[in-house]
Amino acid sequence: MARARYKQLVDVFAADIRRGVLAPGTRLPTHRELAAREGLALVTASRVYAELEAMGLISGETGRGTFVRETALPPGQGVDQQATAAGTLDLNFNYPSLPGQAELLRAALRQLASCGDLEALLRYQPHAGRSHERATVAQHLAGRGLAVKGEQVLIVSGAQHGLATTVMALLKPGDVVATDALTYPGFKVVADAHGLELLAIPLTAEGPDLDAFERLCQRRRVRAVYAMPTLHNPMGWVLDLAWRQRLVALARQHGLLIIEDAAYAYLADDPPAPLAALAPESTVYISGFSKSVAAGLRVGYVVTSADRAPLLERAIRATTWNTPGVMTAMACAWIEDGTVARLEQEKRQDAQARQRLARELLAGLEHIGHPNSYFLWLPLPEEVRADQVAMALLRENVSVSTAEPFVCAGPVPHAIRLALGSVDLADLPEALAKVRQVIARYAF
Repeated sequence: MARARYKQLVDVFAADIRRGVLAPGTRLPTHRELAAREGLALVTASRVYAELEAMGLISGETGRGTFVRETALPPGQGVDQQATAAGTLDLNFNYPSLPGQAELLRAALRQLASCGDLEALLRYQPHAGRSHERATVAQHLAGRGLAVKGEQVLIVSGAQHGLATTVMALLKPGDVVATDALTYPGFKVVADAHGLELLAIPLTAEGPDLDAFERLCQRRRVRAVYAMPTLHNPMGWVLDLAWRQRLVALARQHGLLIIEDAAYAYLADDPPAPLAALAPESTVYISGFSKSVAAGLRVGYVVTSADRAPLLERAIRATTWNTPGVMTAMACAWIEDGTVARLEQEKRQDAQARQRLARELLAGLEHIGHPNSYFLWLPLPEEVRADQVAMALLRENVSVSTAEPFVCAGPVPHAIRLALGSVDLADLPEALAKVRQVIARYAF
């Protein structure tokens, strides 16, 4: 009988939320108030709210209460929601592009068509890439302060594939991996698919809290740490050498694997040495050309020690057999002729211009970001809810990401992440003006 009553109450709440009787942002009774009002045990009242939260209809926020969610907002609004309606200004997902890149592709295809090696590109390739292409990527990395040999480089189908193959090759389901409390959603997806347990490293104003990380390692058997020390996504940090050296020391002390994500590292001017340069025996370094060249160029790379390379090669074979030869040949040709270096420099300048514009148009609002970054983190005023802001912006044909996809564990902060790299520069002021207007609407 108690179960029937509990289910009935869940159904009543759900129906009222879906019909709009309980509007988005409505504060619901506390667990104790609900129990007293409905004549339920406290544990049963908590189950009612837990089931509604699992349905995506409400959210419980520490110190604030329980609120009705904006149910028209796509679940997990963030980088998983790549498709946008025609006419929508996309501040949700970054795919930075520069004028003239399509012509670069045409020229590259013409060059490939006239080369004598074309037939070889149509056959299966070595799982980790052809040796001269791996050497070309190694040469490219030398310019980033990472001196490696070609045999340490494995070519993959983008950085996301690099993350997936690294986890598949080097970790087991049930392994504990530490990552920042706000982290890249793509790694969360990989961890969930592989059955990893993620532990959140609390954040300070300067970056991940390594004192807290050390306590985590003392309390739990942590197997690996996932880090973005250069242009952190979503916070934009470039962590200093002292922070990197301490992380390396902790990894060595506790026997941890370091997974270093460098997808946005090309945007930083003269950053400290990569973790892979400080601890090559402990680190797997992952990046690619989707952000620095083009999102459709699904070519990435994994750098690892010689003893781990065969394990990663096996994972590449199991997932894609090899990266498409045509795409890899194009990427390597662009490295060799200086196109990649030129595009990286131009995109640094583009990101700087967009970041300056965003900070000017959003002046007075709290924001966190790097001057060279293609994204900006906006913590919202105390009374403003992120799901309502995101939904209101969708109605204004502007798509943004809430904090939810980035949260590893714990309360979801009311914040939005703005991806600045996808909207035409001429349209960016309009999109940012709408962001400011909507936040102001809910702040007063």
